[in-house]
Amino acid sequence: MPNKIIPYGKQDISKEDIESVINVLNSDFLTQGPVVGIFENHIKKFCNVSFAISCNSATSALHMACMALELGSSDYLWTSPNTFVASANCALYCGAKVDFVDIDPNTYNISIEKLRDKLISAQKINKLPKIIVPVHFAGQSCEMKELYDLSLEFNFKIIEDGSHAIGGRYLDLNIGNCKYSHITVFSFHPVKIITTGEGGICVTNDKNLAERLRKFSSHGITNNQKELTIKPSDEIWNYQQLLLGYNYRMNDIQAALGVSQFKRLTEFIDRRHQIANIYNTELRNLPIQLPWQHPDTFSSFHLYPIRINVEETRVTQKKVFEILKEYSIMANLHYIPVYNQPFYQNLGFKPGYCIESEKHHKTTISIPIYYSFSENDQTFVIEVIKKIFK
Repeated sequence: MPNKIIPYGKQDISKEDIESVINVLNSDFLTQGPVVGIFENHIKKFCNVSFAISCNSATSALHMACMALELGSSDYLWTSPNTFVASANCALYCGAKVDFVDIDPNTYNISIEKLRDKLISAQKINKLPKIIVPVHFAGQSCEMKELYDLSLEFNFKIIEDGSHAIGGRYLDLNIGNCKYSHITVFSFHPVKIITTGEGGICVTNDKNLAERLRKFSSHGITNNQKELTIKPSDEIWNYQQLLLGYNYRMNDIQAALGVSQFKRLTEFIDRRHQIANIYNTELRNLPIQLPWQHPDTFSSFHLYPIRINVEETRVTQKKVFEILKEYSIMANLHYIPVYNQPFYQNLGFKPGYCIESEKHHKTTISIPIYYSFSENDQTFVIEVIKKIFK
């Protein structure tokens, strides 16, 4: 047994990462300096997208995206219940209403079939969503082409929640290209593929959306002289607030870490695939469902969720979780359906609303996968899991 805790996820900080941050600390700018723009350009080029607007978290990015698309109090936003609460909370920040679409039992992403059925029903009662937020769970893209076709038929906007997914691909294009969406959001939280400590970004191909996103990230302020609405001849007005924005900016310290981390993005993804392939080989004969990969996708493998086939074994999810913890292996739950959280229960949601999401929650745990996960530690995790199901 290792004499240390094995986390389910972990950042990897190199000497170069530290030096990049120190360089900014020794520079003239700690925030609103040149490094933020450098980081944004890296993400923009990688995604092959026209605009990238960084911010202090993916939660902020989701909020900005909703505001840029003018989500309001009379509108609905739909998302997957198999996600972190931020994917739904962003609608409530705008005063809008939230609803959920159940997941596909294989990909654990939003089900296109169930989405279509729900859209048809909503159309009959004039309650179609203004925005749908598909969540690329564990790093695997949703079926975006099919979702985009539905958006044309039912007239809704799409914000891709790619918090898990930078470095993944869909139909051989890097996730974030926005071919099938209006805005894509990425997270740079420490357990994600690359990190800025905390941080997020919105990418888009729409210039008007990009301009609104930029304003919302910085108090609704612009210093673009062409946009100033008040131009007195005898006063200095070098900036103006044109709308109600927030202080959601990323700083240069965060961006410096992001620039350095980005250089290793492909290396990080390759290592995660190596780990996933070993799991796939070693765990394949156990009574668990391994992560299924849609042929149109290439996952970033932010998570490696295993789903216990409860019909084949008496071992429960809780028992697996507890035994792993006894061996200092920190598995995690992804996710409790959002609508089952107490806050959402108080809004009127009840258990049983999305059956497949609830089955997933009660049978699935995420086991360790991260760049510095050693072969010895992975071998130990595999041995413990095999012992559990022996």
